[in-house]
Amino acid sequence: MARANAIRLPEDADPPVSSRYAPRDWLPHERPTFPGSPSTPLHPTGRRIQFAIVGVVVAITGGLSNALVTANLLNLQGTLGAYAWEMAWLPAAYVMTNVSANLLLVRFRQQFGLRSFTEIFLVLYALIAFAHLFVNDLGSAIAVRAAHGLVGAALSTLGLYYMIQAFPTQHRLRAVVIGLGVSQLALPLARIFSTELLQFGEWRGLYLFELGLAILALACVLVLKLPPSDRYKVFEKLDFVTFTLFASGSAGLAAVLSLGRYLWWTQSPWLGVTLACSIVLLISAVAIEHYRRNPLINTRWLASGLMVRLGLSVLLIRIVLSEQSVGAVAFFQNLGLNNDELHGLYLWVLLGSFCGVAVSALTIRPQHTGQHLMIAVAFIATGAFMDAHSNNLTRPEQMYLSQFLLSFGSTFFIGPAMVTGIGSILSQPGNLISFVVLFGMAQNMGGLFGSALLGSFQIVREKFHASQLAENVSLLDPQVLARMQAGSGAYAHTVGDAALRNTQGLRAIGNAVTREANVLAYNDVFWMVGWLAIFTLVWIYADVLWRRFSSPAAPPSPSPVVAQASTE
Repeated sequence: MARANAIRLPEDADPPVSSRYAPRDWLPHERPTFPGSPSTPLHPTGRRIQFAIVGVVVAITGGLSNALVTANLLNLQGTLGAYAWEMAWLPAAYVMTNVSANLLLVRFRQQFGLRSFTEIFLVLYALIAFAHLFVNDLGSAIAVRAAHGLVGAALSTLGLYYMIQAFPTQHRLRAVVIGLGVSQLALPLARIFSTELLQFGEWRGLYLFELGLAILALACVLVLKLPPSDRYKVFEKLDFVTFTLFASGSAGLAAVLSLGRYLWWTQSPWLGVTLACSIVLLISAVAIEHYRRNPLINTRWLASGLMVRLGLSVLLIRIVLSEQSVGAVAFFQNLGLNNDELHGLYLWVLLGSFCGVAVSALTIRPQHTGQHLMIAVAFIATGAFMDAHSNNLTRPEQMYLSQFLLSFGSTFFIGPAMVTGIGSILSQPGNLISFVVLFGMAQNMGGLFGSALLGSFQIVREKFHASQLAENVSLLDPQVLARMQAGSGAYAHTVGDAALRNTQGLRAIGNAVTREANVLAYNDVFWMVGWLAIFTLVWIYADVLWRRFSSPAAPPSPSPVVAQASTE
């Protein structure tokens, strides 16, 4: 078969600044979808299986880097001797660098090649995991987490590229869904087995496991390399100015969202100062990009109706998905349950996440992505409303089904959301970075904003319910008096002073009031999540109707991989 003409960017796309590297000649089925993405030659079945295995290893490795820490913040707090608000810096530092990393990583792949990108960042990942073993205080732990956020962004993309190689052209969309979904399995996996790692070597047990995974992933990608891609000279000096402004602004915003509910929004002046500076920095970055001839971020395209609606949809879904971490898990921790007692719940969460990926991959259709998003949100709303009837006797078994539905929806929506945006950048590959930034910001900031919103709402409602319950607690009430005497009687053999025993009895009543106030507050959170999910469902449905009736004569646009398959 004769070689096809060299790949060229569409005329309406933003061309590379210069062409220091000559594009290769590709066969039609080998042509990379985007500059910097790997070519897609035909592979035998055995090699496709190898690509799939490596893709899973790399995606899980990248996801576990943050999941292992997130799942064990309470345990690490004692090891590092830090307050709860100080421990919040660990996941915050990861997001602070992860959210802006793709600004430069996409162009790094385009200019220096995919293989260099793969090897450099996996070596960095292994070195950073090794550095974890020498963390002795909170400050160094925060620095290491920030470095891991940068490298973790590279690994999530790398896992997706490997998964794409594992599927033939006509199933390429399923590869995208699976590649994105596999990394979402990391958090339930971490909650299931990380307790044993802590017993093995405390916090160093976590990092030893992470180092082993990093070395395994590095070995896999060195043995099984991705096919080559085209290379272009794309970096400009202004790119680094934009990156500095954008990274600084998003990092400040992430810090405020992560620590606001711990330090409280109106009690720490530096939160307001940081938020104001972050807004100024982000607006400056947007202003620079808006007037550039060859922008890193295409602000006009991001302001289009489709991208705004997609960004808001992903943001809203990420907010309601915070119910699992801020809602159910925190609810059981407040009742005194630890990770060991929640293993059954985490298994159901893992099963739901896996089923969400599998069903989404089997049913994905480019013209039905809106319906996929609505189904995901409907599952989330159902699970949240089921949790809204909890009490202090609720145990994980009563939440198996609801958390299964929530985890199913959490992985069911990611692939369709990504596919919705991919179609709009095929004709304009220069907008790839803009879309990656939009999707990453909506995912990361949506998760932080959801945690901040639901966590703050729970605190406010707990204070409200505690004041309401305390008003009805009176020693003139025979039931309250009997409860106090029962509580003080428990100390009859250890405390001889009757007044001190009565004090202990009153303290027991106070603890019961606080516990019940927290239970009622978490129920309020579950109700809030359910109604937010209903609002999101209505929003997505309205968006689907708007697109359908605004262009009634336009046929559904086929996916790029389906269109390519039809020409082969």
